[in-house]
Amino acid sequence: MLPRALSTTMAVMSEAEIIAWLESGAPFTGEGGGPVEPVRRIDTHAASVFLAGDRAWKLKRPVSLGYLDFSTVERRHAALETELRLNRRSAPALYLGLHRISCAPDGTLALDGAGETVDWLLEMRRFPDGALLEDRVASEGLDDATVVALADHVAAIHAGADLCRVTDGAARLRKVADDNGAVMARYPDWLDAGKVGTLRARIDQLIDRQAPLLDARGREGRIRHCHGDLHLGNIALVDGRPLAFDRLEFDTALATIDLLYDLAFLLMDLWEQGLFRQANMLFNRYLDLSPEDENAIALLPLFMAMRASIRAHVLATRAEQEGGKGSTDAALVGHARHYLDLALQLVEPVPARLIAVGGLSGTGKSTLARLIGGDVGAAPGARILRSDVLRKRLAGVAPETRLDPAAYTREKSHAVYAEIDRLAGVALRSGRAVIADAMFAAGEERTAIRTVADAADCQFDGIWLTLAEDERIARVEARVADASDADAGVVRVQTARHADVPADWLMIETEGDMRALAARIEAILGFGQA
Repeated sequence: MLPRALSTTMAVMSEAEIIAWLESGAPFTGEGGGPVEPVRRIDTHAASVFLAGDRAWKLKRPVSLGYLDFSTVERRHAALETELRLNRRSAPALYLGLHRISCAPDGTLALDGAGETVDWLLEMRRFPDGALLEDRVASEGLDDATVVALADHVAAIHAGADLCRVTDGAARLRKVADDNGAVMARYPDWLDAGKVGTLRARIDQLIDRQAPLLDARGREGRIRHCHGDLHLGNIALVDGRPLAFDRLEFDTALATIDLLYDLAFLLMDLWEQGLFRQANMLFNRYLDLSPEDENAIALLPLFMAMRASIRAHVLATRAEQEGGKGSTDAALVGHARHYLDLALQLVEPVPARLIAVGGLSGTGKSTLARLIGGDVGAAPGARILRSDVLRKRLAGVAPETRLDPAAYTREKSHAVYAEIDRLAGVALRSGRAVIADAMFAAGEERTAIRTVADAADCQFDGIWLTLAEDERIARVEARVADASDADAGVVRVQTARHADVPADWLMIETEGDMRALAARIEAILGFGQA
């Protein structure tokens, strides 16, 4: 079914005339004062965007789709005002202002002219072609620095989001699941009815099981007015940094969601692309900055599955719309089925397990943890508890802030290991896999982390990394913007003092390619993505 435009011929002609005028480039002034040419138009189901020079101009389409209504000039104006207000919070450099489209008595159109207002335009700064993260992923993937910057950006958006004190988190999520399931059930020829039924039953079970936690999230202020549509197609690299834009503006209720549900769309997008390591990095960096969410990570497989199932129904609906034009897009149907299968995979239970990675500074503990984290446990992979990061958190500073030697007393180090043990227990009881990344130089530290695994009745593996002192010094001196404060002097002191090598941990020498080493360890321990 195509979007239902206004029924009057005048309204349809007005839209067509406005679009033709915008496509001509006449309203957009280029260098020398002349019109900008050529103008490129991009259509969505509810808007048209005109790319002209260094600007992008958005025109809402006069459509009513049930869940949104842009059928009048007033409604389109209100929607654009809301879009401008919301997006200026997270992307002020992109969202520049609103402009009237006016029509003189002789029918001449103008921007901000003296005639009658016939529609509105949102002016935005245009970012370069290929700047969207979905394009970047397709062409070259995402580097670690971009993933870290992305997590920081999302965490900042969520920290500034409007609080919504609600107590019905489970009921809200159940309504989304029910509505989505009903839409998927409309397409039995494309979305296997048995799979849809299995998915709906599994999601219902998970919501029932997690209902107390879902409701508590609202009381704790973790349900907020979020971005609402946070996927790779709505994030661009602008001036070298990720910037989320195009927030869900037409329904506040749809955007009033759990912070982790907002994050889950992005995690699911990365997971679907096979970027397991990047999804895991994003997840862990976000949690490192959001300690209030540590006790809710059990929700992520459910949230990611719901995001995948919504993508399945949206693609099926688009296929139906294409069918209304006379030809069903087989690729859309195939993608819809793919996302249904992904949703089913995401709700499959995966056993919790605990892996402790120990060794002296510079042996590659954190590098190894990052390389294997996305391959351990349920999506989006293991919770990585890094001692360097937790030490900074306990000190109340950002992960990359350097601490003075007073932060490294025996008492404070004991507090760091106690926090690793506590958070590992929280994650394991939530069904998550955990990688504990710390020196574990003392026998009591290794005994304590194994006890955490025993208490959760889950598998435990200890890995001890070794490397020659000169290689370790070279590594720590090459670090940039890292949570570790170790330097060459620290490495030498550790070498002189350390003699307590664990006999019951897997001993690995880390000279050489760390990716190959990670693959070897995954094979030894029996896990890894297919």
